Amino acid sequence: MYDVIVVGAGPAGCTASKALAEKGYEVLLVEKFKMPRYKSCSGVLIKKSMELVKTYFGEEVPESAMCTPTENKGMIFTNDKGKEYRFEQEGLNVWRSHFDGWLAGKAKESGAEVRDSVAALSCVEKDGFVEVSLHDENNYTESAKYVLDCEGVVGSLKRQIAGQYAGKITGEVPGYITTFQTFNEGSIDLDPRYFYAYLQPELSEYDAWFNVKDDLLVLGVSVKDMDKIGHYYGRFIAYMEEKHHLRISRQTRSEKWLMPHIRQGCRVDYGVGRVLFAGEVAGFLNPMGEGISAGMESGYCAACAIMAYFDNPQVACEAYRQSTENLKSYMQRQWSLVGGMAGTFREME
Repeated sequence: MYDVIVVGAGPAGCTASKALAEKGYEVLLVEKFKMPRYKSCSGVLIKKSMELVKTYFGEEVPESAMCTPTENKGMIFTNDKGKEYRFEQEGLNVWRSHFDGWLAGKAKESGAEVRDSVAALSCVEKDGFVEVSLHDENNYTESAKYVLDCEGVVGSLKRQIAGQYAGKITGEVPGYITTFQTFNEGSIDLDPRYFYAYLQPELSEYDAWFNVKDDLLVLGVSVKDMDKIGHYYGRFIAYMEEKHHLRISRQTRSEKWLMPHIRQGCRVDYGVGRVLFAGEVAGFLNPMGEGISAGMESGYCAACAIMAYFDNPQVACEAYRQSTENLKSYMQRQWSLVGGMAGTFREME
């Protein structure tokens, strides 16, 4: 019988696991992918994320997690009218596989048991505990007083749980955004120390972006309709060629991913019974897919609520909700800011 089973070894799950384990709680952290697991992501740690790493993990992000250029100087938005907005701030450029792997290692050092290539299939709350069905080469079960679901946007465990608690949680994010990005050798007339976001509706159905990682030019678009990826990606490449003299000599790889479609009000599902949600599966995601800081903060708040009210799940869930009010307010302000820049996000204003 574990005290807490944490599902998902991203920033939310690793932060929660470390916080719980270092206080002596028996923690099992399961990750469905082989670690270090990869996630399609900008890999930019904003200043807030860097500060949270110091606060929760007690040290700086290691160089082994970084890529070049190491320094990120901020974000440059181009709105739907072609006007630029510059947001200067300190940041770091990392590979998510290395960064998340380091976080999981710190959780393990603190005493958490970490298992990769293990999928959480379902869970059932029983009398005073939760039974979780897991799968690696075999199907088996583990039990815990709490489950903290940090599995990300797909949320398969959350959808299964929704069947047990109809009406109390959404069960799934109301719509997805598909992201598509390529890594390329080539050249461009842009400062590689910034992350660039383009909000013109002719370039994507959500946003398009550019950044540099280890001298590779990363170009991406996000769409609501997957069949339109080729159309928008082609238009974005043509735009970058015309505006910034993009020249691609070779594409090294491409990838697709999903992120939740955050809607007006920024709904958050905190959990039900002995199961809590943190990170993207809960609904915590900042504009342009910046989910690292929100994942870490929500994971830590969930862990603290569990520790404070371990014998009272109902109070623990409410305490978790209250402790993340500032985080949700921050998220809403960020979305409102983007809503004021482009018609695509006007409902968020």
